[in-house]
Amino acid sequence: MTDTDHVTATRVFYDTIAEDYAEHFRGQVAGAPQDLEVLAAFARLVGPGADVADLGCGPGRVTAHLAGLGLRVFGLDLSAAMLAVARRENPHLRFEQGSMLELDLPDGSLAGVVSWYSSIHTPAEELPALFAEFRRVLAPGGHLLLAFQAGDAPLRLDRPFDRPVGLDFQRRRPERMAELLQDAGFTLHSRTLREPGGTESAPQAFLIARR
Repeated sequence: MTDTDHVTATRVFYDTIAEDYAEHFRGQVAGAPQDLEVLAAFARLVGPGADVADLGCGPGRVTAHLAGLGLRVFGLDLSAAMLAVARRENPHLRFEQGSMLELDLPDGSLAGVVSWYSSIHTPAEELPALFAEFRRVLAPGGHLLLAFQAGDAPLRLDRPFDRPVGLDFQRRRPERMAELLQDAGFTLHSRTLREPGGTESAPQAFLIARR
């Protein structure tokens, strides 16, 4: 795995806040019921027992939820500390450390890929390569689920949980993300946009695309 500045920064950030993050969001899979409906729709599309990767899985909440929906899913994350939480809380599931920009997976080996708010630290100029990598590991007819905050201005988060780290969270325009997916060889299946709720400060976007 070849590190770049943003990869290193992301790893350090989440290694530092992993335990705080896991405790703060304990028991929370998604921000709203509509989010769970998107995950359920994705699970129906790939089908029971399908091989799926949850890329940027963090503490494994979405990984475990997808497993509960009948998928054969594993999680991958940059952060060793996040993976330690995921393995501790979900000992029956598989979790691996790695970068979703350089997946150690054969071509066409997955029925589904989930990027649940994990592309938000990838610079815009690297998104085409990221989506090409997602497409590479998907079998023909496989599906990608992409979740992100909608908007233009990034969110800078400094000293979360009073920890000495900071990171930018990129917001994206759904129409632009759809264009990039189509340029990478995907066909858009659905686009869901919901208004912010609770402590959220931006609309939430969910794209499902087919290889």
